[in-house]
Amino acid sequence: MTTKKSGVAPQAVAVTGQSLTSLPDSGEQSHRATATTATGQAPASTTGGNDKRNNPVSPVTSANGDEIVEMDRVARILSDHMVMSKKVSPHVTTVVEADVTRLVKWRSRVKEAFFKREGVPLTYMPAIAEATAKALAEFPYVNASVDGYKVILKKHINLGIAVSLPDGNLIVPVIHDADKLNLNGLAGSIDSLAAKARSNKLMPDDIQGGTFTITNFGSFKSLFGTPIINQPQVAILGVGFIEKKPAVVETPEGDTIAIRHKMYLSLSYDHRIINGALGGEFLRRVADYLENWDK
Repeated sequence: MTTKKSGVAPQAVAVTGQSLTSLPDSGEQSHRATATTATGQAPASTTGGNDKRNNPVSPVTSANGDEIVEMDRVARILSDHMVMSKKVSPHVTTVVEADVTRLVKWRSRVKEAFFKREGVPLTYMPAIAEATAKALAEFPYVNASVDGYKVILKKHINLGIAVSLPDGNLIVPVIHDADKLNLNGLAGSIDSLAAKARSNKLMPDDIQGGTFTITNFGSFKSLFGTPIINQPQVAILGVGFIEKKPAVVETPEGDTIAIRHKMYLSLSYDHRIINGALGGEFLRRVADYLENWDK
């Protein structure tokens, strides 16, 4: 039996859509003190230990020949943060399917001219970010935090967008005041932050202050996922892979079958302050913006 040290497990990071550097700093802590300390570190009761009453997990054994990989500091903190989020927030996930045919055709038509004019590639993420920012402005309880029995409605809409790194890790740079940027500004910010993230040049301000997170499962051709909320936020949007599907389309002459571009959107939210109606309305609004794309 051998013991090795390793970096953060890519699978664990991919599930959360976040990384160590995206964890909230002490100034952003707004969940209950019973869940975390003032510095954002999980207390002993949430990090495992030998308290069998609070951690009723069967002992894990290893057989001869098994390889034991010891978590490093980053992996341990990330693990604690994920467990803490699930303990603090009762998670509920809602999924909708959006017909993004208009968005796909628009991007295909303008992407070359957009690159020549702006100097950055036009992906779908700027449109998704714009739709999300608009919806957050309409539904302030989704752009919030919980402090005990108090709800903090955030003044700014700061979108965290997960970026995949070459080492398999993920980091979540933040676009501050995303609702004040147009599509060109969002595209430039997303491209710039992604480049800085992959070259390890992000500054502290680039990864702090997020009020809502978007993670793109579609990058791995996954249809949808159920992401874990990035505390102290109260919701996270998962974006699925866009695929062609036969669908029933209503026309003045009657229903017909057509090939459409469809995408699943999933919203994990904190059921303490977001109920099914609010979560469903918010997610539907994001989908409506994308389905009726009119740039």
